[in-house]
Amino acid sequence: MNSPFDDREGFAAFLLRLRGRGIVPKDLIAAFEATPRRAFIQPQWHDLAWSERMLPIECGETMEGADLQAAVIAALGIEPGSRVLEIGTGSGYTAAVMSRLAARVVTVDRFKTLSEQATQRFEALGIANAFVRQADGSNGLPGEGPFDRIVVWAAFESLPRPFVDQLSSGGVMVAPIGPAEGEQLMAKLTKLGSRFEREDIGVVRLQPMAQGIAAAI
Repeated sequence: MNSPFDDREGFAAFLLRLRGRGIVPKDLIAAFEATPRRAFIQPQWHDLAWSERMLPIECGETMEGADLQAAVIAALGIEPGSRVLEIGTGSGYTAAVMSRLAARVVTVDRFKTLSEQATQRFEALGIANAFVRQADGSNGLPGEGPFDRIVVWAAFESLPRPFVDQLSSGGVMVAPIGPAEGEQLMAKLTKLGSRFEREDIGVVRLQPMAQGIAAAI
């Protein structure tokens, strides 16, 4: 397993970019520093581990750039007692980072391969409060809520109203909203009563939300 400091220069450049954007929570930076990013990506991409680029992972999926991951986790405002739901496990990296900030993280992916690999990575790192489910996360996990924070790494065409009931009062959801083709707005949605208060935090281009679980992989 790689040390978190195998790529100090890349991490230092990442920190400078975050500070330039005003993202400086000490607990967030410590969580990234404690989570060996290279352990979650294929060796040929190690030199780009801390870049802003999206990187290929298994099952034809991609891992978001480090800067976007940091901006989204910062927007969630995770607290030590938070129960977090993530839709789109991918490599498992963001769930691993969030597990260092939250009480409990449940992360969902439609691919069996990605779910199993993330579980193995959590075990190797001794992460005991992050749990992977292979499931259709397009409507969240209605049976396991409520959650204090929800993050989704696939785009909804319109406001994801079914998730309101899965958030605790005052809870926060961050998800991209917009057309399947083209750019979307990454929205921070705060639950107020039975509705969301929306604040857009950036422009992204992520895959549309897929339904069902992958049949073979």
